[in-house]
Amino acid sequence: MNFGKTKVAVLRGGPSYAYSDSLKTGAYVLSLLRKMPESYEPLDIFISKDGDWHYGGLVEEPHRILSKIDVVWNAMHGPYGEDGKVQQLLESIKVPFVGSGTLAASFSNNKDLAKRLYRKHALPTPEFEVVSEQDLFNEDKLIYIFRNFGHPVIVKPSTGVRAMSVRMARTFAELKDAVKHVFQHSPKAIVEEYVSGIVASCTVVEGGKGEGLYAFLPTHLKINRRTAKPSVEENKQMEELAKKAHNILGLRHFSSSDFIITPKGKIYLLETNSVPVLHEEALLHQSFKQSGWRPKDFVDHSLRLALGRTEGYLI
Repeated sequence: MNFGKTKVAVLRGGPSYAYSDSLKTGAYVLSLLRKMPESYEPLDIFISKDGDWHYGGLVEEPHRILSKIDVVWNAMHGPYGEDGKVQQLLESIKVPFVGSGTLAASFSNNKDLAKRLYRKHALPTPEFEVVSEQDLFNEDKLIYIFRNFGHPVIVKPSTGVRAMSVRMARTFAELKDAVKHVFQHSPKAIVEEYVSGIVASCTVVEGGKGEGLYAFLPTHLKINRRTAKPSVEENKQMEELAKKAHNILGLRHFSSSDFIITPKGKIYLLETNSVPVLHEEALLHQSFKQSGWRPKDFVDHSLRLALGRTEGYLI
């Protein structure tokens, strides 16, 4: 491997509903790499919605493209990029890459499994039930949910990221329709109690500021029935929960967890994503400013983690 200028393949696009976010994250990472020409040579690898890999405008087999590089930055969100598929490919040809491995990525992407792991380790998450397609033919489970959960409820896919295909249901008919809609994108649906409050996100990165796992200051997403931003104590709680979620799911290098804070100050962990959205409009970019990090330093640090070049290097 060339320890002079490192060739970094940035994978973006992909066969996913999060295609546009992936293009933006990839473009931003490429722009940051170009600000470090003495260290990195970025390669823009575009993956079409059909799953074809493109380099230099030409379609090529993944193994041929990856044979030319030193390390991969996976900028693909959603299916293929976050469910373990591209990670499995990269691991099979033994190319270093930024982010979590196959098993951890699939755990994080499987929201049913992730929430069960949260519960097992006493991390607070909203009450939920998992619904399969069979439950539409025998409505006993839906009836049970409707009778025992407060209204409204949240219905979302059991696999996926960033609240894609999420619906709110207030009546039994709306619940049934929302579950049917989810099955267009996921084999199972999660029906979750609705929790009102502030939505926030916290990203953690390994080895930051000399810590084993460093948490960026949580960023506020929106306010619902509450005008105050999270308190210092609430931020600290979210930081600790994000670290625990990262470790419980076995994630690597970095991850981002989403939370909701009720008006009474109770914090619930909603989900953890293995490939945080990263561009100038993203919450993570706000975290950099609030935590005193330059975005290019985060990219450099993450690549060093992937390449095992962290000895004596602290940011």
